[in-house]
Amino acid sequence: MGVLAQNFTEKITRELKFEKKSAMNAVMVANINGNVKVQGYDGDKILLEVTKTITGKTDERLEKGKNEIQLGVIDRADTLIFFVEGGCNHFGRRNGKNQKHNDRDGWGYEWNNCNGRGDNCRADYDCQMNFTLKVPAAVHLMLSTVNDGDIIVENMKGAVEADNVNGSIKLSNMVREVNASTINGDVNIDYAHNPDKASHFYTLNGDINANFQKGLGASLSFESFNGNFFTNVAQLEALPVAVEKEKQGDGIKYKVNGNRFKVGNGGVALSFETFNGDVYVKEKN
Repeated sequence: MGVLAQNFTEKITRELKFEKKSAMNAVMVANINGNVKVQGYDGDKILLEVTKTITGKTDERLEKGKNEIQLGVIDRADTLIFFVEGGCNHFGRRNGKNQKHNDRDGWGYEWNNCNGRGDNCRADYDCQMNFTLKVPAAVHLMLSTVNDGDIIVENMKGAVEADNVNGSIKLSNMVREVNASTINGDVNIDYAHNPDKASHFYTLNGDINANFQKGLGASLSFESFNGNFFTNVAQLEALPVAVEKEKQGDGIKYKVNGNRFKVGNGGVALSFETFNGDVYVKEKN
């Protein structure tokens, strides 16, 4: 008979402000296991609530997880960074060639690194952190999680980067450019005002559902191995095949994209890419 696991749950709250206020203010959340939910509002404070859950099969392992796993906060005056501190993964400034997932603007995790000691590490407990934030609507967001969680954002006026692995991305009432990527999950985005800067949407195993305001003007590209493209946009004109040059290691590769369209009068570049999934682009009535 297996040993029943024991759980410990703690709620952590923080209330912060930007020491240096500017149009470039940003909030970064780098999660590992769990959700990231962000709501924009009219206030000037960052209101954070984190639900931490530790699971261990013995009292000793549970206590170890409770003590090791903490909320990490880095205050860069104009940028606030929240992350998971402790355990086998070290978060910090990345300058080397081995930058991995969750790397944003030079910050990211070193996986299986035992808090920077460099030796292999295996946690003998499980942990989950669910982040919920209310932030000033105009700030820019850089959000990521890896397992057992979704990224959900609503009512933001700033630019958004969202990166997931095993979970979905849902963005509502957006007005600025977006870069959204996940491996196993859907990407859903709804615009309250059509973006005026390039945006990219990607999922390996999932669908992309993008809703725009009537009168969308864009240069749209679509790529998929097993998926199809669907739209209710009437003003759609095929564009010539594009050959894109990309750097790959020490060399250069060329990618041919024949699924390019002019939407309306053309304009901002919108890129949609899947492997096993469909793309739905709609103008709202």
